[in-house]
Amino acid sequence: MTQPDTERHPHGETRAEVVDEHILLMTVDRSEKKNALTPKIVDELAAALTRLDDDPDLVVGVLTFAGDHTTAGLDMPLFFGGEPRERPAEPQVDPFGLERRLRKPLVVAVQGITYTAGIEIALAGDIIVTASDVRFAQLEPKRGLAPIGGATARFVQRAGWGNAMRHLLLADEFDADEAYRIGLVQEVVEPGIQADRALDIARQMLECSPPALRLTIENARLALTQGEAAAIAAIPAMSKAVQATDDFQEGVASFIERRPARFSGR
Repeated sequence: MTQPDTERHPHGETRAEVVDEHILLMTVDRSEKKNALTPKIVDELAAALTRLDDDPDLVVGVLTFAGDHTTAGLDMPLFFGGEPRERPAEPQVDPFGLERRLRKPLVVAVQGITYTAGIEIALAGDIIVTASDVRFAQLEPKRGLAPIGGATARFVQRAGWGNAMRHLLLADEFDADEAYRIGLVQEVVEPGIQADRALDIARQMLECSPPALRLTIENARLALTQGEAAAIAAIPAMSKAVQATDDFQEGVASFIERRPARFSGR
């Protein structure tokens, strides 16, 4: 639930709460400014993602945005003209996925205006659910900038070269149907239910073994970054790691006994 503006810091906030014991629900809230991202919001999101990554009881994350819009992008004066930001002693998970990456699944729900950094943060996740009223745009070239949050790599990975270049080089606005057509998003739903749908997907993941989920993401990313051969070469080690878990034994037992598995995450 969005807090009254009088109770929220003018630079907004990222809230995090545990849902169903194993899901971390994160909400960016600066809705009175179309969720324009501030250093405070990004740093709090990094802290929440790090909590998700480090806590063995947390299996999957869901990222949502308060109000009618995902974000209008970075509040540029605060990022490029403000005081230097203090950095944590230990590296935290990067919300843009450029440095330390989240090792667990992340489902992102977007709606309304979803510009620039909003696209890049969503693409750092794994599954994107969008409301049908979404307005995507990677506007940086029209501001004399180039995308610096990962769009030049991940837009191409998701949508292919031609589709990515069409929107990156035109810096145009496109809708939910186009985003779904090119594979940028995985589901389009009615406005207002995108966060609930993202949670539904996260809950379905709780039926899976957490180590198996992490290793699946790890090997898939290896294929993207180092190629198919590297990912295939890593399969034996991945298989050995999976079979060393208690969850593997439980999965086999559940198959033999014809019942749902009760995974412990170990």
